[in-house]
Amino acid sequence: MRQAIFTLSLDFELIWGSVHHMGPERFSAACEMERSSVIDRLLELFVKYEVPATWCIVGHLFIDHCQCLDGTKHPEIIPPSRDWLQHDPCGNEETNPNFYGRSLLRKIQSCPVPQEIGCHSFSHIMFPECSRETARSEIAECVRLASEMGIEMKSFAFPRNRVCHLDVLEEYGFTHYRGPGKNERWENGRSDLLRRLGHLFDILFATEPQPVVPERKNALWNIPGSTIFFPKHGIRRYIPMSFRVRRARKGLNAAVRDRGIFHLWFHPTNMADEIESMFSGLDRILAYASQLRRNGRIEFLPMGAISTSSAEVLDNLTSSLESHFKHEYIGQ
Repeated sequence: MRQAIFTLSLDFELIWGSVHHMGPERFSAACEMERSSVIDRLLELFVKYEVPATWCIVGHLFIDHCQCLDGTKHPEIIPPSRDWLQHDPCGNEETNPNFYGRSLLRKIQSCPVPQEIGCHSFSHIMFPECSRETARSEIAECVRLASEMGIEMKSFAFPRNRVCHLDVLEEYGFTHYRGPGKNERWENGRSDLLRRLGHLFDILFATEPQPVVPERKNALWNIPGSTIFFPKHGIRRYIPMSFRVRRARKGLNAAVRDRGIFHLWFHPTNMADEIESMFSGLDRILAYASQLRRNGRIEFLPMGAISTSSAEVLDNLTSSLESHFKHEYIGQ
């Protein structure tokens, strides 16, 4: 009988995830903490618990320096309607460390437990807001930079989980992406306030993240997210870490029960606020998942390895989950 799967993906972006709407200073301290401590501590945890995580990395972090040529930043990128590269300092990792990350990428590559390197666009652009040509230029540059470092990328995480231009991913050889799952119900068509309140509700009441199942989209596999490991900044800093851990354990147990996938994801930068509490919570989640693995009840896989299972096995997994949902929510 098919085991459940635990997969962990990270959106690694340093300042690129916030610079467009908050400027380069707002999260600079968190990014500095990410560089000096967070990445090392995450890798230590992944070695401790033998976690083959998927790191979806902003392409600009692959480069060690860049410069403005004839008044143009990155002429290889077709610009969208708004200047997405306006904050690019055109420097290097030493002078502008929050915008560059090749040394950190090398650390991830050298981890004793192999880590999957995926893509998170070149500049954290919103794909539904850009043309196919812009998306294609961003992905093409990411693939080129990764190839120079001996990396073949197969997995993709869309900035803000906003899915678009899937045909471009197929064109450049991607096979997996993380789409919104059933547990991302607060994301679609909601205001920022409603989204935040909805996520707070899920944490406070430790609602059970439903197991997810791979979804075939032409040549791509969508491995939906189950839940994010929420940071402790803003109002969420007042929510005890035990609530986050309890919810993750529920998600793992549900995946075991239904032979499904529990897909946890987060941004490394989010670990920088109340760092000891965040790492304590993640340690407890991984320890529990490892206990389930030792008991033969779950296996750890990166996103890019999930579809290596046969189509028949995945069909059986889908049928099992559909049967459970029908029984739980329709048939009773």
